[in-house]
Amino acid sequence: MRGCDVLLVTRTGCHLCELAEPVVRRVSQEHGTSVAVVDVDSDEQLRARFTDHVPVIHVRGRLLDYWQVDEGRLRRALAGEDVPAPPPL
Repeated sequence: MRGCDVLLVTRTGCHLCELAEPVVRRVSQEHGTSVAVVDVDSDEQLRARFTDHVPVIHVRGRLLDYWQVDEGRLRRALAGEDVPAPPPL
């Protein structure tokens, strides 16, 4: 999503997504960055790529994490540090 710093891809009823969203929102707010949340099932391309890997976190267009939020990695990415991508899906 253009215009947001953090994109959180979730799914309704996903317990990991329910745990991830408050962390992503809190850390993003602390950094003064915007967050967009999108349901993986609302977009065919997202569903095809990430269906079983939610939550998925992108920071400024780069894949940061999936399945769980690593708060330290999120903080470093939002601070502009070069954070390596997670292992390929």
